[in-house]
Parts: sequence; C-alpha cells; structure tokens
Amino acid sequence: MEHEHIIYDVADGRARITLNRPEKRNALSVTLLKELNEALWEADNDKAVHCVILRGAGSCFSAGYDLTPGLNSTATSGDGSRNYRDGGIYADPTIDDDIWRLEYGQRLRMALFDMHKPSIAQVHGHCLAGGTDVALLCDMMIAADDAVIGFPPARDLGSLPNQMWLYNCGPQWAKRLLLTGDTVTGKEAALIGLVLKSVPGDMLEAEVEGLAGRLAHIDPDLLAANKRIVNLGIELRGGRTLPRLAAETDARAHLAPGTQTFRRVARSDGLKAALQTRDQGFGDGRARVRGPEVRDAKGNLVPE
Repeated sequence: MEHEHIIYDVADGRARITLNRPEKRNALSVTLLKELNEALWEADNDKAVHCVILRGAGSCFSAGYDLTPGLNSTATSGDGSRNYRDGGIYADPTIDDDIWRLEYGQRLRMALFDMHKPSIAQVHGHCLAGGTDVALLCDMMIAADDAVIGFPPARDLGSLPNQMWLYNCGPQWAKRLLLTGDTVTGKEAALIGLVLKSVPGDMLEAEVEGLAGRLAHIDPDLLAANKRIVNLGIELRGGRTLPRLAAETDARAHLAPGTQTFRRVARSDGLKAALQTRDQGFGDGRARVRGPEVRDAKGNLVPE
C-alpha cells in the first residue's frame, strides 16, 4: 500500500503502523485518519499479522488534530459544484454538519476497537487531544515515563469526541483531567490506569516489541476471541454508545461562548495566539497524581 502520512510494515507476526508527519508532530488530518483506517483493516485481514503496534515518528506520538484552515475536507470528489460538509474551527457549520463530521472521524478511528487483531499504542513524547482519541482505542497503551498525556482543548474548544477515558482511569480521574485539560506523565498515567504501564524512554520500543513477540506466539483466532469478549464487555457498559453520544456532545460544546471566543481569536490573530490565550492561566498545565498540588504564582507545580 502507498501512503503519504503513515508507514506500514509487516514483519515477525506484527504490523507496525507509524504516524509519519514528524514535522507536524504527527497531527491528525482526515487524510492521515483515512490511511490509518485502511492500514488497520489490511492488518486485520492479513493472516500473517497477530497484532498491530501503533507509534509516532519523530519527537512524539501525536500532538492532536491538525487545525490547519481548509485542510480537513471530508469531500470524496473534486467536483466543485457539490456542497460538502467542510469546515473546522474556522467555519460556522450547522450543528448537524458538525455532528456528521465528528462521527465521520470517529468511524475512521473506531477500527482500532472493532478490528479482530489486538493493538498496542507505543506512546512517547506528547500524546495530546486527538492523539489520545487514537491511543485510547488501542487494546493496550505502553508509555514512556516522561510522555505527556492529556486533552488541553477541553478548556475551550469543546468536549471529547471519543470518551474512552472513563473505561481506563475511572470517572474521578477522567473528570479531574477533562475538566481542566491538565496533563499527566506516562508514569503517572500508569498509576491511575490510563495506560497499561510506563517504562524509561530508552526501553519503550523493546517493551512494546517484547509484548508483541509474545502475542505472535498465539493463534490469531484465539487472540481475536479473547480481545472481542473483553470489548463486548466494554460495549455492555456503553463502550459503543458513549462515543457516539460524545460526538453529539462535542458538537453542542462547540456552541459554548468559550469555544466561540477561541474561534474568533484563531480567525483574527491566528491559532498560536488562540492557544496562548487558552493556556496562559494554567502554568505548566500539569496535574499531580500523588501528593498535594502546590503551585507558584504562574500556576506551575512546585517540585516536591
């Protein structure tokens, strides 16, 4: 398969899918998500593949969705006479257009949950916003100790369109992180169950490959049976319904005054200015999992 924004490789019983936009910190565009979806179903169809490793090229796993104006068209034809549901943070879509586009992206991502083969997210550097939407749909997440995981856009750009946090770290930590947009390290994420485990960064690849190697010893049909029964249990707890409701809730949240202010600043002063305005009151933007959160005058956590 020829891809522009991912690298797809099959060897030793595993498919390695690398998000490959390092110059954009692996920001997720519609094109990238389409390529990811195609690669996931190709891996699921390949009997030589026992599991999928999902990782990012360069400095991080993924810094989130690509908000470049005009980039994320959902059009499937070059026919300019058609009026597609295009847009983004710079557009003013109808609420149904917004829901439709959010559900479209969700369908592309949900392949990770729906496919028969298990998947492992190999998380290093930043895993933010849309990056978490992808990583948390993997069956297991292994993070570098110093990875940075969170959803800062929850501060003023909407609600989370995926909502798998609840099933990983429980309601209280999901609320703590999503109500503030604060981040945790990979090591802290492991403490609250947001990721399976964390390891030193220089051991991350070996840890993930070691787990994939163990899965490669198991008949893929048995892997599928055991993955799918657990996922059916998640479905019985709302694991398919909640993401769909989350997309509609995100569209409603896009109408909030705070979100409208973000859009206005992004249009007039640029995205960087809008992000700086959003984050200026949050210091380093970190939560602390263990111990008190003592902060300095700028909102940065004071070292323990």
